[in-house]
Amino acid sequence: MRTKPTTAAPAPPPPAVDPDRPDLTPGGRRVLATASRLFYERGIHAVGVDLIAAEAGVTKKTLYDRFGSKERIVVEYLLTRDARWRAFLAAHHDPAALSPVERVLAVFDASQEWAAAHSDKGCCMVNAHAEISDPAHPAYAVISGQKQWMLELFTRLAADVAPDPAREVGRSLMLLHEGALVSAGLDVFPDAFGRARRLAGFLLAAARDTR
Repeated sequence: MRTKPTTAAPAPPPPAVDPDRPDLTPGGRRVLATASRLFYERGIHAVGVDLIAAEAGVTKKTLYDRFGSKERIVVEYLLTRDARWRAFLAAHHDPAALSPVERVLAVFDASQEWAAAHSDKGCCMVNAHAEISDPAHPAYAVISGQKQWMLELFTRLAADVAPDPAREVGRSLMLLHEGALVSAGLDVFPDAFGRARRLAGFLLAAARDTR
């Protein structure tokens, strides 16, 4: 017997971080913007507070007054990137304009656009995890939390297509998405997101046919 599709629950709110950070002083915003650029381009461990302060045009005292430690700057960098990504993704999800299948595929479309505009070196969370594997580091929870949020997103979206196997379909969609992120970042082969999107379409069609 087919199960009646359920309406997807609202997405959880984004992190309590405003990407534009009006809570920071102009100097603090320069520090965060500079650190974010350097961390992404060069790696977290390769960038020290001396370089961040120098390129941001502030003293180290100002940097520590605003953030307290390099670890906190790393956390703010990742939270801000995540907040910007979630806002970008939300613009691709208009429930009134998209079918349940289209809402899933729109995540892959959004990721492809985001990667082209903001992530030429791959996913910042994946990159950060390669350097931060200690669960005690304050940024670890941000990294794992962001990936958990994506898994929950795919699971909720899958529930509108195939409610019964939504958890398994969500996990499979997550695998396709993360594989595309890494493949695109490493430039392993062309059109990684397009390939993942097509496979996601096949997966959703098969899941819907088994209801």
